[in-house]
Amino acid sequence: MNKRKSVYISRNYKGVSAGNDARTDTEALLDKFGYRNIGLKQSFSQSKVTDFIRNLVGTIKGLILIPTNGILFIQYPTKKYYVLLCRVAHLKNTRVISLIHDLGSFRRKRISIEQEIGRLNHSDFIIATNQKMADWLTAHNIKAEINSLGVWHFLSKEERKPEFRLDNNNPYSICYAGALNRRKNAFLYEFISSPRNFVLNIYGDRFDIADTNDFHCRGYIDSDTFILTNNDDFGLVWDGDSMDECSGSFGAYLEYNTPHKISFYIKSHLPVIIWKHAALAPMIEENRIGITIDSLTEINSILSSITPGYYNEMKRNVIEMSKKLQSGFYLKEAIDKFNI
Repeated sequence: MNKRKSVYISRNYKGVSAGNDARTDTEALLDKFGYRNIGLKQSFSQSKVTDFIRNLVGTIKGLILIPTNGILFIQYPTKKYYVLLCRVAHLKNTRVISLIHDLGSFRRKRISIEQEIGRLNHSDFIIATNQKMADWLTAHNIKAEINSLGVWHFLSKEERKPEFRLDNNNPYSICYAGALNRRKNAFLYEFISSPRNFVLNIYGDRFDIADTNDFHCRGYIDSDTFILTNNDDFGLVWDGDSMDECSGSFGAYLEYNTPHKISFYIKSHLPVIIWKHAALAPMIEENRIGITIDSLTEINSILSSITPGYYNEMKRNVIEMSKKLQSGFYLKEAIDKFNI
């Protein structure tokens, strides 16, 4: 750790349960790396009023306590206070590192690209969630030094024991976990009804298709329980309304976004199946932790060709990466590369 005083400002996380969120995991790792919270204590109130008051008071406290000649770590977006935090930090000769979770000018279109770039240019250093996002920011005239995170960390109190495939006597099983709704996962309705040589398990609430011999909706399972008990062979990352590509606003966002779901699968020791044009597809291929596809219709033939030996090689690579996610390896590496 450098000699500068390194700080962050925690907040109230409305809409988040206590744990298994990229933002709260980031704060836990910052504590581990020697950063100090100068805001209010992390909280999870679901009240709009409490959320507003705690975040406002925490920001004011943080503004007062920003050190001179220090480092301020900000998780972006930070709603209304981002530019103010950066300006006050610079008045105290403190450098700002911004870790990007989401870009409002992408999927949600809440602000223009020019507005977002202008906002981010108040930071000295930026950690993009993947290299494709870093390249996009550079192409749009970001002035800050940029590093890529690569993949989200994922902290869990549970650690799964390694298990490997012994033979091909049983069909492979694929799980799809996350929020379920037609707007985000419309492809599932076609995918479920299509012929397949594998079992498909879906984890999430409120899904309206009945189970069959090779399809099951398992309902909601908390992440720690899932990590310990899941017996699937692969985790699927796919969004949109088509089996042939990740389409629509949610699908297209995969070209630049780093889904936290990928880290969840890795932490659960599941090799990943992902769209070949997703931002993290190169990372999946380079680390041999899964397979990339152009279309969901390719899965049957690909699974038919995967031997137990090749599957177990992917599994070993996933297990090794899971350890790095737990330790915060990728976040620390991204911070250290700035050499502040």
